Amino acid sequence: MRRCDRTVKARVSGAWRCTRRRRLCWLVSRAAKGSIKGLVYASSFQNVKQLYALVCETQRYSAVLDSVISSAGLLRAEKKLRPHLAKVLVYELLLGRGFRGGGGRWKPLLNRHQARLKAELARLKVHRGVSRNEDLLEVGCGPGAASQVPRFVRVNTLKTCSDDAIDYFKRQGFSYQGRASSLEDLKASKGSVFFWIPCCQSCLCFLLKQICMNIHYTKLVTSSYKTSSCALPCQASCLPAMLLAPPPGSHVIDACAAPGNKTSHLAALLKNQGKIFAFDLDAKRLASMATLLARAGVSCCQLAEEDFLAVSPSDQRYRQVQYILLDPSCSGSGMLTRQLEEPGTGIPSKERLRALAGFQQRALCHALTFPSLQRLVYSTCSLCQEENEDVVQEALQQSSGTFRLAPVLPSWPHRGLNIFPGAEHCLRASPETTLTGGFFIAVLERVEVPSSVSQAKVSAPELRSSPSPAPKRKRRRRNTAAAPSTLSCTKQVLKTLTSWVEEGMTLVLPSA
Repeated sequence: MRRCDRTVKARVSGAWRCTRRRRLCWLVSRAAKGSIKGLVYASSFQNVKQLYALVCETQRYSAVLDSVISSAGLLRAEKKLRPHLAKVLVYELLLGRGFRGGGGRWKPLLNRHQARLKAELARLKVHRGVSRNEDLLEVGCGPGAASQVPRFVRVNTLKTCSDDAIDYFKRQGFSYQGRASSLEDLKASKGSVFFWIPCCQSCLCFLLKQICMNIHYTKLVTSSYKTSSCALPCQASCLPAMLLAPPPGSHVIDACAAPGNKTSHLAALLKNQGKIFAFDLDAKRLASMATLLARAGVSCCQLAEEDFLAVSPSDQRYRQVQYILLDPSCSGSGMLTRQLEEPGTGIPSKERLRALAGFQQRALCHALTFPSLQRLVYSTCSLCQEENEDVVQEALQQSSGTFRLAPVLPSWPHRGLNIFPGAEHCLRASPETTLTGGFFIAVLERVEVPSSVSQAKVSAPELRSSPSPAPKRKRRRRNTAAAPSTLSCTKQVLKTLTSWVEEGMTLVLPSA
């Protein structure tokens, strides 16, 4: 019975591994048709996180695998083996876990070519003068700074508080280092530690130098995420809402809201007091966002499946909106997941950048037309000037001096490109300079008219006009106001005198 159980278990395990390889093959083949992460998480696959990591690694070593497969003549010898499947199988054989306890019908095939494949991998290392598999990666395809970026956790203050979250992670074996005053504190840290980031309220930063603690962190934070006590954004997702800083009771618009991380952060800052109008065109993303917000305890948000450009600023529902968060669709050239999925990818095409920048500029200019708007945050996860400084510059020019760039986070090391006056007030980020993903943020605020200027405008007409007519009008008003009372008094006297005469009383009048 035990032998039979072991046989069944081995078959099930082997079948699962075979299924996993087929899934990997399918995802690698479709990588050019969309985001790998989107394909993985939109599918019905189990263990999506493990599958996503394996696909990313296969993609990262794609050039190395192609070279080894070609040199070994694998596809020439095995006519029925498809290129994408061959890439997945060779990755598992040479760089992955191998075919332990399974392999299905592909295991005998790979065993026939195993020696040749390993020999070609060794020859490639000798040819390039390296000893590790990671050293075979081309410049821009290795883990680099992207893989060394810390993990960030935002504490959901609608569910818990920062002190409780810190105590929780300390009890789980992580060393708390207190406040991180600079990037040097993060770079100089050793071991698996975490800090409190002062520039991002309620944000904790984890540096995981040990693999075992990395796995432990993933399990703990995943469980915290499911209970909605923590969110798992990058620092780029924490800063926009924090820099917008709407006080409780405010009315706020989140123009391109899905998937909802920034919206939930805004609700936490508002303490669920006020209103958030969240817009997005994708019905599926809005449905997922509604689930996320409900789980996070958000009760002050109104979702609308509507194009923000079609929203009328004169609508009475938005007459009290003073804060707008605009995080429009962008090329995503600064996203770490893009760098891991598609290593070595360059700048998006000029046509795509032109189309994106056109939409971003229309959205920003439209947002600035809301009559009660006082403060707006524009953010992207792009590194391209066309989507960042150029869009902000054009919007400021069209606003005709009504808005200006607000100086924020003066100690932030990476500023905007100096292409127009005031661009240094914008914020940029990259893995190399700020230990975060790449992003851009600009804070625009309405220019207030100084009180001295307004008083001068009011008093100027009075100084130019002649003061003489006003007193005359006042005197006339006083005369006309006194006349009725005098007339009524005279009538009363005459009436009294007449009654006396009728009664036979003699009036003695003074002589002239």
